[in-house]
Amino acid sequence: MVTAALFIVHGTQKLFNWPPAAQPMHIQLMSQLGIAGVLETFGGLALFLGVFTRPVAFLLAGEMAVAYFQVHLPRSFFPVNNLGDNVVLFCFIFLYLMVAGAGSWSIDHAIASNRFDDSHR
Repeated sequence: MVTAALFIVHGTQKLFNWPPAAQPMHIQLMSQLGIAGVLETFGGLALFLGVFTRPVAFLLAGEMAVAYFQVHLPRSFFPVNNLGDNVVLFCFIFLYLMVAGAGSWSIDHAIASNRFDDSHR
């Protein structure tokens, strides 16, 4: 949930300039950065709620891989030097969520539990 909340803030900063960035971003919604903001805001919200966790996590891991290779890797090979360590962490956390699925507090879990209970009545 903390990872999702942090990810949402990356998206809201791109889309709504909240929290305010040192230099305000003026992005086009249908640009690569605008689409990233939408994915981060609403994909992060989906992960926070635990809905469609596996496919959303897969999509967001891919977004982070693209971000790393396009933006950070050209600066330096080492994530600590190219400011991409948070991008790498997000990517691998999302890959983990894709494999592990949502936790017991998720909407996905509630739906699955309800289906299981209904089939055994």
